[in-house]
Amino acid sequence: MIITFALPNGVRVIHKYTSSPVVFCGLTINTGTRDEQEHEHGMAHFLEHTLFKGTAKRKAYHINNRLDNVGGEFNAFTTKEETVIQACVISADFARAVELIADVTFNSTFPPHEIIKEKQVIFEEIDSYDDSPADLIFDDFEDLLFDGYPIGRNILGTKKTVKNFSTEDIMTFIARTYNTDQMVFSSIGRISESRLRYCCEKYFGEQTANLRNFNRVKPENYRVFNKSVRKKTHQSHVILGNRAYDYNDKRKTALSLLLNYLGGPATNSVLNMSLREKHGLVYTVEAGYSLYNDTGNVTVYYATAETNTEKSCELVTKELEKIKTDCLSVYQLAKAKKQFIGQYVIAQENSEQMMQTMGKSILSYNRFEGTKALIKQIETVAAADIRDVANEIFCADMMSKLKYHNRIEN
Repeated sequence: MIITFALPNGVRVIHKYTSSPVVFCGLTINTGTRDEQEHEHGMAHFLEHTLFKGTAKRKAYHINNRLDNVGGEFNAFTTKEETVIQACVISADFARAVELIADVTFNSTFPPHEIIKEKQVIFEEIDSYDDSPADLIFDDFEDLLFDGYPIGRNILGTKKTVKNFSTEDIMTFIARTYNTDQMVFSSIGRISESRLRYCCEKYFGEQTANLRNFNRVKPENYRVFNKSVRKKTHQSHVILGNRAYDYNDKRKTALSLLLNYLGGPATNSVLNMSLREKHGLVYTVEAGYSLYNDTGNVTVYYATAETNTEKSCELVTKELEKIKTDCLSVYQLAKAKKQFIGQYVIAQENSEQMMQTMGKSILSYNRFEGTKALIKQIETVAAADIRDVANEIFCADMMSKLKYHNRIEN
């Protein structure tokens, strides 16, 4: 059973009732890296960290122990477009979790001494990321793909920008971007509708309405690039990609199915079978699709020895060209759909992921489509649909490339 309603201040609520005594709940805020001004680069992520450092009635120690003491969990994360503050507790402690989420969201004080300490934590996180080329290359690729737009910037920010953040800067960012009509509280577990309404009205409903008064800038002006960067790595890391469809584009289902077929998590994906199983050139090869409110991007990533980069690229290109010219057979399409649906249904058993999906769905569409509706969308994809999106997204003239390597190139 799905329950949805909205509070007078604009906060929306969605809950899925289950028989599980474990409750996952979270507040999804439609605020992320792309909502930062240039001097605020890294602010959304830094704010997410410092929310846990003290409120008007709690110190950091008390925040950390509020749910831990009852065996629960309390965490948060930031993306390009959202900040999620979430908890996991047994159903008896649901009110405790809702109250804590509301407290850190609306009453955090950001003590200066805590900000100083957390800056060093972020610096270490930035350094850690720089030591991981397999992660860093995706950020660098998006930076080039959306050059000149906030959505292209990495989530962590830079040491230079983070160093200058103050309590006043954080409060200013909150006032502008933590808008109540851009918040969704989602939960899943054994909570009655009456109890859900009581807790949400008590802890979220009493907050003053703060409605959004700005629009995000849609990325335009895509310039294809082919860039090599020398880094101290054992392997060469390569990404091929292009801009793609946004959340509201109906072609996204066909593209998602195509990318899962080409380079999804299954070991029998086309690219894995070719580059790894048949030729032994890579340990990792994958195809990915990142969707945003008004844009998206597709990537094909692999890491291999420098001497194998060209061969690997040829094999990837060969498979992309094949899918552009030859429609999947009836058998191939049916198998691809069954695999994709199976992966999706199994993923729904992860209650934490389901809770996050519900929150994101309400933010993006103001509705939640259940498993049956999404399976129906997948089932309606035709082989010609896959071929068409392949020709558009994998058009040779529109594909960009970024490579990390460890040698001097001519």
